[in-house]
Amino acid sequence: MMKCLKYPFWLIYRVWFYILVVLLIIVLFPFLVFSISNERWYPFFFRLARIWAKCILIGMGFRIKLEQEQTIERDKSYMFIANHTSMIDIMLMLACVKHHPFVFVGKKELAKIPLFGFFYKRACILVDRSSAQSRKAVFLRAQKRLQQGLSICIFPEGLVPEEEVQLAKFKDGAFRLAINHQISIVPMTFYDNKKRFSYTFFSGGPGSLRVKIHKFLDTSGCTIEQTSSLNKCARDLILSELNKG
Repeated sequence: MMKCLKYPFWLIYRVWFYILVVLLIIVLFPFLVFSISNERWYPFFFRLARIWAKCILIGMGFRIKLEQEQTIERDKSYMFIANHTSMIDIMLMLACVKHHPFVFVGKKELAKIPLFGFFYKRACILVDRSSAQSRKAVFLRAQKRLQQGLSICIFPEGLVPEEEVQLAKFKDGAFRLAINHQISIVPMTFYDNKKRFSYTFFSGGPGSLRVKIHKFLDTSGCTIEQTSSLNKCARDLILSELNKG
């Protein structure tokens, strides 16, 4: 009986999310278009994207509880990674990483979303995971962004896993990139995103979003042959945290 009473709330809650996403893009539209028109202005676009993300999270009734084991330095580039469970993963990543612009590497299918896709394909590095040529192009675009002093963010599971899967197998791309450019990997655990806003439509609700920024994984001196061990180390770390709950 109680669950039946929740369905109207869940329906309104989900519709409100999409309204918030679109409404905030419309409000920020002139500034977003201007900031994305030149790659050199990306840091300004990033600040606007953070405002957009934080407003959505606040508007949905989420409170971020951030624990940080190591400080992110402004003058360095990093590879940010986290578990991928929800549509709010992007917003939470933007909200948690302050003063350090990064570029998402994401699947090209999201570029088809009306309005959101317009900015997504101009601000992100798109990848077609079925194309080896596309995956190679990601490395070249990522290299250019790193040379501009930016960082990279990848959800190494690639796709959001099935609801019952705690953490899917990590792909090697993020770790290869980090080793090639000798940048530290910043593992992050998103504990509550699946509970608060999963891809199951009739579920979720307001509450805390706990995030932990773990100690960085140093890639100095690492070679491509160590990709798998670095991958395993990062995945084991995040999985251990998720199991702790």
